[in-house]
Amino acid sequence: MEHQPTLKTKYREEVVSQLMEKFQYKSVMQVPKLTKICLSQGVGLATSDKKLVDNAVNEMTIIAGQKAVKTVAKKSVSNFKLREGMPIGARVTLRNNQMYEFLYKLISIALPRVRDFRGINDKSFDGRGNYTMGVTEQIIFPEIDLDKIPRITGMDITFVTTANTDEEALELLKLLGLPFKNQ
Repeated sequence: MEHQPTLKTKYREEVVSQLMEKFQYKSVMQVPKLTKICLSQGVGLATSDKKLVDNAVNEMTIIAGQKAVKTVAKKSVSNFKLREGMPIGARVTLRNNQMYEFLYKLISIALPRVRDFRGINDKSFDGRGNYTMGVTEQIIFPEIDLDKIPRITGMDITFVTTANTDEEALELLKLLGLPFKNQ
């Protein structure tokens, strides 16, 4: 039998029944679920130093456990010395078991390492059940070696769910273990 991530098992055994009870779904298929987690990192100084994008791709690959790809500029902006097609960041999309493993690592290891952490903001939903949070330092992840990084950068983490409303998505993410601020 293959390994099942802890949060995937928790979702099946506990979260589904709690959501069914709270929102009065008629079928298990109506219960919202996490479909993917997208990590993205923009590198502002990439126009002057090309190695920064390569460093970002390497760090994202280490953090996610999956190969990250470079993102390129869609438009040219002369004020930023940016040309169309220039690499300006890195991104990676996690699904299935890797997504649950990353979420577990984020909740249990990375977020508790944030200085003065009091929970994440519960206002960053998009109206369709997706949640985006920002991480200011990539050094909260234990895989990153402090001695080998040239500069501290942040990243955006987007949780994409099948929930129809923000309330359903908030409840799903709370039950999965994301530490939201108490109102």
